[in-house]
Amino acid sequence: MIRHIFFFIFGILLVSYSLMFIIIYLNLLKMNYSIIEYIKYIFTHIECLLFIPGIILIIIPVKKCIKIKS
Repeated sequence: MIRHIFFFIFGILLVSYSLMFIIIYLNLLKMNYSIIEYIKYIFTHIECLLFIPGIILIIIPVKKCIKIKS
């Protein structure tokens, strides 16, 4: 149970860290970047890509806790 809580909290930290950088990089749109160039830029930086493992680390413990309770 403690492992599930740890993974959940760690997932939330990863998601918030990566979303912070994604929002910061929105300033690139002010510097005449197009949406496509912005998305390419986001997908080439590791701090933004941490969003995906963060979501996975949130979903897995939630599914296991729901499975245990039912």
